Amino acid sequence: MGMFSRFTDIINANINNMLDKAEDPEKMVRLIIQEMEETLVEVRATAAKHIAEKKSVLRHIRQLEKSVGNWQEKAETAIAKDRDDLAKAALVEKHKAQSEQENYEQELSQLEEFLTAVQEDSQRLQSKLSEAKRKQEAYVLRQESATVRLKVRESAQVHNIEDAISKFERYQQKIDDVEAQVEAFDLTANQDLASQISALETDERIDEEIANLKKKTVNS
Repeated sequence: MGMFSRFTDIINANINNMLDKAEDPEKMVRLIIQEMEETLVEVRATAAKHIAEKKSVLRHIRQLEKSVGNWQEKAETAIAKDRDDLAKAALVEKHKAQSEQENYEQELSQLEEFLTAVQEDSQRLQSKLSEAKRKQEAYVLRQESATVRLKVRESAQVHNIEDAISKFERYQQKIDDVEAQVEAFDLTANQDLASQISALETDERIDEEIANLKKKTVNS
């Protein structure tokens, strides 16, 4: 693809449509910017070359203008001296210089048209480049925003997990407290039962002693 064919394609391209069709718009906009910047470099280099050619053409035109004037003066001088032959020769050289001058002027006109078109298209390309860079900045902002939102969500998830763990620990503490109360009740109940049994055993021994005393009293 020639440089100017690519140049025209880029200028006529609809960036939004290109990005809408791209699988990776962010990558696509980077490639578009790279392509535009490279094309601008080439266009500027070509424009600089043609500007140098224009300056050279202008120098030739000025030289030929002087040459035409000089031959005209020489022809007039020859006529004044009755040297028609020299006047004719001078006029021939004058016409040669004029013809060459006209060729350079045509070349100058073409160069000026080319440089005008390049300037206009370069401005359009620069505008396209600015548009693409704005798109790139928008993608960067979206990326940064997405990253921030992701961090917020991750933090919220961590907070939710910690909150859930804290709630579980509180519930576990309540369960432990209830179990401790049950164990304390059981322990107290067991101690009361043991005391009651011990009391029964004591009463039984007392009853035996009373029975023994009664026997002794009867026997005596």
